[in-house]
Amino acid sequence: QVQIAESGGGLVQPGESLRLSCAYSGIPLQYYTIGWFRQAPGKEREGISCVSSRDDRTWYADSVKDRFTISRDKAKDTVYLQMNSLKPEDSAIYYCAARGHRDLATKADEYDTWGQGTQVTVSS
Repeated sequence: QVQIAESGGGLVQPGESLRLSCAYSGIPLQYYTIGWFRQAPGKEREGISCVSSRDDRTWYADSVKDRFTISRDKAKDTVYLQMNSLKPEDSAIYYCAARGHRDLATKADEYDTWGQGTQVTVSS
């Protein structure tokens, strides 16, 4: 059974940084993709980044490119999302998700298993 748990959210001021963690277990396939999504109140869930286990290829949404960095620690089965230069519009619940395919995917319905989410609030 695949399990995912996010951590690292919190309240920060604009311009500050946070690092989210996504610990996963039970993925039975050699190749898979881990994605980060976020959902603000009244908005759809938005894909912001993902990484493939096969070759560590990554993808970023334009809204976070050059500010966020996704990385994977193979030994710990953990994916990180380093978020720098945070803005108030980055405030949302951030979710981690897994899909049993090596190809990168940016849409929520392409992912099979989800974590419970972690709140990120950027406010002065």
